[in-house]
Parts: sequence; C-alpha cells; structure tokens
Amino acid sequence: MISNLDPSAQQFLNDLNRISAAMNTAQQQMSSGLKVSSVSDAPDQISTLLQARAGLSSTQQVLSNLSRQTAEVNTGEQSLESAVQLFEQVRTLGAEGATPTITADQRATLSGQIGAIMQQLVGLAGTTVEGRYIFSGDSDQQTPYTIDLTQANPVSGYLGSAATRVAQHPNGTTFPLALTAQQVFDSADPTTNVFASMNTLRTALANNDSTGILNAMDGMPKVDSYLNDQLAFYGTTQNRITDATSYGQNLQTELQSQISNLQDADLTNAILELTQAQTQQQAALTARAQLPRTTLFNFLG
Repeated sequence: MISNLDPSAQQFLNDLNRISAAMNTAQQQMSSGLKVSSVSDAPDQISTLLQARAGLSSTQQVLSNLSRQTAEVNTGEQSLESAVQLFEQVRTLGAEGATPTITADQRATLSGQIGAIMQQLVGLAGTTVEGRYIFSGDSDQQTPYTIDLTQANPVSGYLGSAATRVAQHPNGTTFPLALTAQQVFDSADPTTNVFASMNTLRTALANNDSTGILNAMDGMPKVDSYLNDQLAFYGTTQNRITDATSYGQNLQTELQSQISNLQDADLTNAILELTQAQTQQQAALTARAQLPRTTLFNFLG
C-alpha cells in the first residue's frame, strides 16, 4: 500500500505507535503482574516456562501424596510398636507360666490372657487409615485376618493380597510403602511366625505342658527380633518420606522461583517504562503541534 503521508509525518506516526505499544505493554504488566501472558510475549522462553509449570504441578502432586502416605506409615509404625509391646507381654506371661510351682488353673488363666492378646494383634493387623486396611496389601477393603479362639488354629489364613503400592520420590524414583499383615505376623518361616509362636505357648499353657511351655519360650527371642525388624521397616520408610518431602519442598521453591523469573513482571520497571512512554508521547505530540504548517496560500503569495 502506498502512503499519502510525507516521510516526516510517517515517521511521527511510527514513533507514536511504538510509544503507544510500550505504554500498553507496561499497563498490561502492571494490571496482570505478568510479563509473559501469551506465547508472543516471549516465544524463546515459553517452552522453558511450560516445562517449569509442568514440573511444579507434578512436584505438588507428589508432595500431596507423600503427606497422605505419611499418615499411613505413621499409623503403621504405631500399630507395630503396639504389637511389639503385646508380644513382650506374651513373653512375660510365658515366663510366669514356666515357673515350676505354678498350678494348672493358673496356667489356664495365662493361656486365656494370651488368647486375648492374640485378639488384640488381629485387631492391629486390621488397622485402617481413611477406610483402607493398611496391612491387607492391595486388597485394602478386606480385613486381613479373623480369629476364633475355639479353634486349634484360631487365626484364619491371610485374606489380603500382596502389597505393590509404592511412594514416589520427587526425583522420579519409588520405594515400598507398606508391609502386609502376613509378612508381619504370619511369616512363612515357622520360627518367625508371630501368630504360631503365641498359639503354641497358649496351647501348652492350656494343657499344663511344662515341656511345651519351655520349648515355646525358647523360640520366642527369634520371633521377637523378627517382629522388631518389621517395625524397623516402617521407621526406615518414615525417614525416606521425610527426605523425599524435604527434597520436594526445595524443588518446589526452585521451580516457583524459576517460573517467577520467567513470567512475573518487574512492577517497578513497568511503572518506570509507562512514565517514560507517557513523557515521550506528550513530548512528541507537543513537538508535532509546534511544527510550521505550509498551505497553498504560502505558494500563491
């Protein structure tokens, strides 16, 4: 398109448009707080900005998950601490029952107390968090065990499934989150099986079987050690969640800072640019108004 304006007028309009664009940009940054609100604002930085935003969203989700998983692991640890204490009570009762001077009736009473403790352990195995049985593996809507003390083997078979759930670290790695009640209380190795060990002692006491009581007591230190190892798993998992949370919080701060540097406006600078543009606009309009005007009468005179 051919312009009908003389070069000086065209240059004036171009400068005025540039000043107006600078004013609009400054005003937009001041109102939105952003220096990048569309791809055209910084096409060379938009890819980096989008990656940072995606990383921040992912990190925030991982931190949210870790927060919920912390509650589960803490509850699991508390349950196993209680289990360890209950097993210590069983060993104390067993030691009392092994005393040569104790009567059959007294041993029967001790047997009943151990049965009550077994019921408590089955209750701990059925610990729930947010409506989930945390020791039932992936079948977390199913209680892991039932108990009937009238049976020779009072604790049912494991009713849950394997535990495949993991916690995600913000760096992308994962680590196991939980054990199953079967792993904790019902080991495939009879020498570390908590339920079996307790029931053997309970039965021996009920039968007033001195030799059976001593044999049951002999195997309990290994079971006790095994149970404490399972408790240690939860302590280790707590530490891993704490480390992952700290890492994620630092990463979140870094990403927020990166995003801020990429997209947030420098309000002080925006105000300065707006003021300068307004001054330039006023100066340009004033200068243009003071230019001498030539008309046809100047040439006819």
